[in-house]
Amino acid sequence: MMKMLPFFQSGPFGIRSGSEGCIDANRPFENTSAVAEEAPACPEPSADEIWSRDQEKMRERPGAACRASRASSTTSNESCISAGDSPEKGNKGIKGMLKSAFKIVKKNKPPSVKQVMDLLGEQKLCDAIQHLFVLERSLSSKSEEGLNTSQKDIESVYEILKHKVFSTLKDSVMLAKTNPDLLQQAVEALKEQEKEDQNYMSENPPDQNTQFRPRKWKELWMATVKESVEARMKDTSRTPRTENLSAVGQNLLHMGKTMREDLTVVAKYINKLYPPEFNVFSVYAELYHNYFATQAKKDAESHLEDKDIYLLLSWVHNFYPKDMRKDHALAMELDKVKLGSLLPSSLSKELENKYLDSEEVTVKNSLSRCLGKEIQRWKEDKEPEKLNGHFQSELLGIFVIQSIYSSQNRAEAISKAVGEELSHRLLKELPAFLRSYRDAFEDFKEKSKKHRYYKPILIANINNCWNFREYTEKYVAEKCDSKADILSTLADIENSGFDVLLQQLFAQLKPMYKKFTENKWDSSSEIMNEIIKTTSKHISDFQTLKEPFFHAIIEKIHARLVKEYIVRLLKRKVSLKTPAQQQTLAQHISKNAADLEAFCTSNGSQATWLNSALPKLAEIIRLQDLGAIKIEVATFAKTYPDIRKKHLEAFLHIKANLSRNELKSILGYLADSTASTQPRAPLFSSINVS
Repeated sequence: MMKMLPFFQSGPFGIRSGSEGCIDANRPFENTSAVAEEAPACPEPSADEIWSRDQEKMRERPGAACRASRASSTTSNESCISAGDSPEKGNKGIKGMLKSAFKIVKKNKPPSVKQVMDLLGEQKLCDAIQHLFVLERSLSSKSEEGLNTSQKDIESVYEILKHKVFSTLKDSVMLAKTNPDLLQQAVEALKEQEKEDQNYMSENPPDQNTQFRPRKWKELWMATVKESVEARMKDTSRTPRTENLSAVGQNLLHMGKTMREDLTVVAKYINKLYPPEFNVFSVYAELYHNYFATQAKKDAESHLEDKDIYLLLSWVHNFYPKDMRKDHALAMELDKVKLGSLLPSSLSKELENKYLDSEEVTVKNSLSRCLGKEIQRWKEDKEPEKLNGHFQSELLGIFVIQSIYSSQNRAEAISKAVGEELSHRLLKELPAFLRSYRDAFEDFKEKSKKHRYYKPILIANINNCWNFREYTEKYVAEKCDSKADILSTLADIENSGFDVLLQQLFAQLKPMYKKFTENKWDSSSEIMNEIIKTTSKHISDFQTLKEPFFHAIIEKIHARLVKEYIVRLLKRKVSLKTPAQQQTLAQHISKNAADLEAFCTSNGSQATWLNSALPKLAEIIRLQDLGAIKIEVATFAKTYPDIRKKHLEAFLHIKANLSRNELKSILGYLADSTASTQPRAPLFSSINVS
């Protein structure tokens, strides 16, 4: 047993060589506690002992797992844990104690640089950094010269480790799916380094910081993430080229696509690897946003083509705030960050105005070119095409409306506010265009009367108005000032066309109506039949009008037929003194009115307000009681409030049996009943009485 004493004198349980003054070598080993009590102060302990004691302190320190001197490995839950063996238990006696002591000496020996390098070669980054922590602490017992040399070795290994960790972290987005284990090793190493820095700073005042500690890897991580984000956002080769997209547009597409895809990976895979205090998603999101916003600002401040202005505004108002949130997990994280807009509001507004000015000019020039082509077609010796039996020159209406409508839709796709502003501008442009169209139509109408297809071209242009009218009624708000202007201009074109189309018919009807007064209403039925027959022939020519305009022209004919009949009654050519004569005339008028109503109604006239005019006049002629006549006149005046005294006085010339006082009384009653009533539709207003 005494042969083993030198081991005790050099081991952790015995007396080191050269320390004879500490403990009496001849005392029995069994009473070790007594020996310990009597032991005087000893010389400086060895490095191995210092390292061993350091490990005991580490075991007592909270959260010391993963930073102990023992070898580490990555377990199934991907955390850095101890892989060292515990001292054997159950060995009794001096032999067991010797074995335990030998193992402790062997196990507690600090790791070598070579071991750390081997771990790095095996990509065990977490284990490597734990060993480096141990090596750092073991330097505290060295001399100044030894410290510098050893620290240099450690720093060399640290540089290799740092390169491996941060090159891995730089590729986090790619490795999150392709090599998640390696990425987690790098993240764990980063986390452990941060903890070691925190422990160091908690144990040492700030003025004792060294050039090596704290190492501030978190700051380096921030810089690495920024470098990674910028590299990925710059690398446009990763996004396939899109045909007909400019360089600016392609870059916007690449940045938006990259940001959305990368942040989705961060939200789903990378975020959970880090502790909350790293704010990983927020860091990534803000870096991507800042890079994108910086590039967008540069683009906005440069000279952009119109299509690129539109694309940039689309990204600012539409794609960026909306498409980024298509993935639910990404949307939830983005809502927490509140990134803001890609462009400052002032710059965005400036860009919007450029777009609106350009789009307004583009649409205006497009409409002008279209009208020029339409006018050129009128000059061709060619009949307009028919669609469903109607002459049409609808390319003008279709093109103009599509130009305005598509421009509005494109603007609304940017934002509702931009769409509303452009709509407001274009709704001012449409009336101006229609006035130019009306002027060109009037010019053709006056100068091209000998054109082979004069009337078909007129009809085609009247039909054109329907497209504009339908669009205006459907899409232009009632409160819009332009609406009334648009509808008024369209009515001018339609009525101007109707006047030309009806000119020949009305010229033919005029002498027929004269026959009523010339014959004093004898043969009035034959005259009315002739009028209806002539009108019917012309109506067949109007079938090429679209249905709304066909009904409109029929109503014009209906109104003209009734009006011309009333004109004959106001000519003062007939004066009947006896009630019997008046009764006969009333019957003729009633019969003619019924035939006229039946004809017009059968041809589609919806002007039912005209139907009672002639029968009521016939009733006034038939009545003999002054009071009844007054009542009938009052009723008539309410139905046709544009009748005036001059009209009624001329009409009452037929009733020659009325005294001057009776006539004056009836006329006075008319004045009272029509004073405040506005006409619903003109009937008497255009009738001149001599």
